[in-house]
Amino acid sequence: MRLGRVEGTVWATRKDAAFEGVPLQVVQPVDADGTPSGSRIVAANSVAAAPGELIFYVTSREAAFPWKREIAADATIVGIVEGLHVADDPSTEPRGGAREDAS
Repeated sequence: MRLGRVEGTVWATRKDAAFEGVPLQVVQPVDADGTPSGSRIVAANSVAAAPGELIFYVTSREAAFPWKREIAADATIVGIVEGLHVADDPSTEPRGGAREDAS
């Protein structure tokens, strides 16, 4: 799985019938600290992620797994990140609404 930020929506007046009802989003891959890494991609959106949200996505064969039918997706958004913490990296302290209990 990879991290990314949803930057926009793709509108297509014509697309393969397998993609009917499948929202497509523009995703900027990011590092754990939120720094953009690589080129933007288009990903199928299986979790109703909205522009601006930090997400995780899968690529390759795994991109077709979330769908109940066979689609030729190269990337699919499979989760919305609520918090992120990388051990020994103060720039990734929990954020975005997720809290860790000290108990």
